[in-house]
Amino acid sequence: MKKIILVNEKDKIIGKGDKLKCHQENGILHRAFTIFIFNKKGEILIQKRSKDKMLWPNTWETSCSSHPKPNEDLIKTAKKRLKKELGFNCNLKYKDKFRYRANYKDIGAENEICWILVGEYSGIIAPNKDEVVEIKWIEPEILEQKIKRYPQKHAPWLKIALQKLLK
Repeated sequence: MKKIILVNEKDKIIGKGDKLKCHQENGILHRAFTIFIFNKKGEILIQKRSKDKMLWPNTWETSCSSHPKPNEDLIKTAKKRLKKELGFNCNLKYKDKFRYRANYKDIGAENEICWILVGEYSGIIAPNKDEVVEIKWIEPEILEQKIKRYPQKHAPWLKIALQKLLK
């Protein structure tokens, strides 16, 4: 069973929990991260999640998102996840964090304190087909317009994180 970090409302670690259980029903509050990768033109790399994802399959999201492992540095875990999903590494830095809860149909929910990480990369991208259906570079303002026009096609954490990032 994969374990993730359980936190309280102030993002203080209170234990660890089973990843699947933390996403069932209304979810158990846990720590997550989401990454925005920018290229030299200022565009954001976004990905469409695999159809096999339990929550928000075939949905556009940030460059990469996941959960830090217990007893491992969050940035280190984020870099590993970026490499696994998109086939590259780059420096990442903390920008902000936010608390949200969102239900996906009657399947489960995200209940997270999500750290926003940013990086810059303009090299070769090799998406893992088990994780990612499609990728594209998009200008932040155009992404914002697409989210307003087609909210159901975008993951809830993307919508919140992008607003925080563009402030």
